[in-house]
Amino acid sequence: MKSLASGRLKLALYVTAASSFVAAAGCRSTATPEPSDSPAAITVSTDRIASIDLPARIDAGGIVQAGATAQITSRVIAPIQDVLVRAGDRVTRGQPLVVLDSREVTANAERADATLAAATEASRAAESRIAAAQSTLRLAQATHARVRALHEKRSATAQELDQAVASLEAAEAQALTARSESAAAASARETARAAATAASVARSYAVLTAPFDGVVAERSADPGSLATPGSPLLIVEESGPARLDVRLDDSRAAWVRQGQSAAIRLDDDESASWTTTSIVEVGRSDPASHTFLVKLALPPNVTARTGSFGRARFTGESRRTLTAPAASVVRRAGLTFVFVVGADTQARLRPVIVGARDDNRTEVLAGVSDGDVVIVSPPPAVTDGSRVIVGSRAPSPHAGEAHRE
Repeated sequence: MKSLASGRLKLALYVTAASSFVAAAGCRSTATPEPSDSPAAITVSTDRIASIDLPARIDAGGIVQAGATAQITSRVIAPIQDVLVRAGDRVTRGQPLVVLDSREVTANAERADATLAAATEASRAAESRIAAAQSTLRLAQATHARVRALHEKRSATAQELDQAVASLEAAEAQALTARSESAAAASARETARAAATAASVARSYAVLTAPFDGVVAERSADPGSLATPGSPLLIVEESGPARLDVRLDDSRAAWVRQGQSAAIRLDDDESASWTTTSIVEVGRSDPASHTFLVKLALPPNVTARTGSFGRARFTGESRRTLTAPAASVVRRAGLTFVFVVGADTQARLRPVIVGARDDNRTEVLAGVSDGDVVIVSPPPAVTDGSRVIVGSRAPSPHAGEAHRE
């Protein structure tokens, strides 16, 4: 009830202000002495106030973004030796963009290769020791077997048997040690191989390449400066279709869904036309701002620079409402009016409150009635009280007709 009373109060204040404006304009017109002859009637075009099904819609501003954007950053700390591109240059996937000073990473790679070579030789030596230990073990096993057989026939002394047993145990321990050394050498070899691979990968970081076909959008590095991990050197935007990113309030979640049609306009010029497109992605709600991101595809025939402003229009269910021709609405001193033509063929300036608008008609919330005749695109000579002649009458919209984009 309070909001209804507040709305009525605003409407009353608006009508009072507009009426005062019209009265003041009338006073100024009557202050001038009228000529003896009545002024000539002015030929105008008219249309009617009509109730139609006007689709509900919302407009939202957004920013044009490339299909994919990559920040080219260094993964190592190294001086920049050369930057091979500038902003605006087109690049292809794999093309070198930035060259870093690779002396340190090259030295590390060479050191890792040498360590790998040494570890490989150590592993081969350990394998040779295993072979020698196994030969010694086989000989000790054979000697032990012969001495034991002779001892059982009382052809060998107990001391000779003890020596054979000791030799066998020593050979077994030597073989076990050789196998352990071989395993350690193999592990060291694999560690060295991994280090050499890492060093080789680090060496590849000395040349930064384009991740895809695109355009260099921004360059923020020059030769001689120090590249550090995480600091962007270049920004590359992917070639191909761009998109318009807009944010909507959570309350509009029911208005949009992936694949739904929408309209976009890439500038804020009222005369620019809207282009139909589709929603390609609807993001999740941000709990902090209570908004969600909507991505709309730019049609192939629409070109725009990334970062430029655009608007998106989303359409909801239609509603029955009173509308006037968009060209009949006159704005003066921050207020809105229409010229209503009565049965006496005089134009009367009528204050109105307008709402949503499409390409042809504007919603009228108050000030006129269904069927009122209004002047379309009123000439400058038309004032409150002017006599008019209806030169042409625009076709009124049919009942139930919806004006859409």
